[in-house]
Amino acid sequence: MKANLNLGSVFGIEIKIHWTFFFLILWIVFSELKRGGNTASILFNVALVFAVFVCVILHELGHALMAKRFKIDTKKITLLPIGGMASLERIPESPKQELLVTLAGPLVNVIIALLLYFAIPVQELMHLNFTETFEILSSFTLQNFLFYLYIVNIALVVFNLIPAFPMDGGRILRALLAIRMNRIKATQIASTIGQFIAILFLLVGLLYNPFLIFIALIVFLGAYGENQMVHHLELLKGHTVKESSITNITTFNPKDTLSKAIKAVITSTENNFVIIENNAVKGLLFYQDIMEHAKNENTLIGDVMTTTFKAVDSNDDLKKVYQLIHGQKNSFFPVLENDKLIGVIDAVNLNEFIVFQSKLVQ
Repeated sequence: MKANLNLGSVFGIEIKIHWTFFFLILWIVFSELKRGGNTASILFNVALVFAVFVCVILHELGHALMAKRFKIDTKKITLLPIGGMASLERIPESPKQELLVTLAGPLVNVIIALLLYFAIPVQELMHLNFTETFEILSSFTLQNFLFYLYIVNIALVVFNLIPAFPMDGGRILRALLAIRMNRIKATQIASTIGQFIAILFLLVGLLYNPFLIFIALIVFLGAYGENQMVHHLELLKGHTVKESSITNITTFNPKDTLSKAIKAVITSTENNFVIIENNAVKGLLFYQDIMEHAKNENTLIGDVMTTTFKAVDSNDDLKKVYQLIHGQKNSFFPVLENDKLIGVIDAVNLNEFIVFQSKLVQ
């Protein structure tokens, strides 16, 4: 089963929905049935959820389109039960750019809320007493549907502005701090605040709402991860791929049999291999491909190797490759110098380089 269902693309950005999203729909249906709801109430609530997630997509598109102004691409937007996530190619290092990219998302919800405010009699509903308001909002009308959508967009703005990574508020706080201080210190302060808020979410979740426990974990880990990433990128500043490349590697020819690769895996620490023919890189052979075809040792490597791959130049900035490695499923890349293979770089070796760099700056 695929983790994500592709819904299409907007402005060249893929829109995907995670399969766990459908658990939210099932939970809504179950909750309505449990409280004695009927077909009308179920359809009303399910439609409202889909409308909310359209607003979430627009929120994430706000981030993506603003990022595009700064020549930062967005690969995809993924919908999860707790919201959306735009996979930006990178986070702007300029505080002002990060501030604009981050604010663009909540601003979309503010605009939606303003449009709904003028489209429905919000002020009239606000001036009614509790009993009257409850009676009016109990019916499944278009006006009530839009009013609930108005309230949700206001809530999305407020919730996203909580100053905790990986939420928008945490990034806004970091951007504002980075205007006055260096990015590492700004990230440390924002991450610490984010983790403190995550602990508050956890405590409230344990007492009242278990769903907040899940959010607390995401916020806590997101804050920690953001702090680590910024620290790593700072350690890699000024270093090139060549400095972190593995140069003592085993290569194969497409006409070699898989038995050679199996033997290399057993007798060395290598798991992934570069396939060479006529001094040119023709493909990559990954560990999972070797294991999948291990029963047929006489299979030619050329028949199972991956021919779609990305190579990096030995003079490329390690910060760029760090983001590439952590954004790819297979974090193993051939390293070329003047179009000739001189080694490879992967996540393990890059992390070892980071560890040693951290020792040098202590």
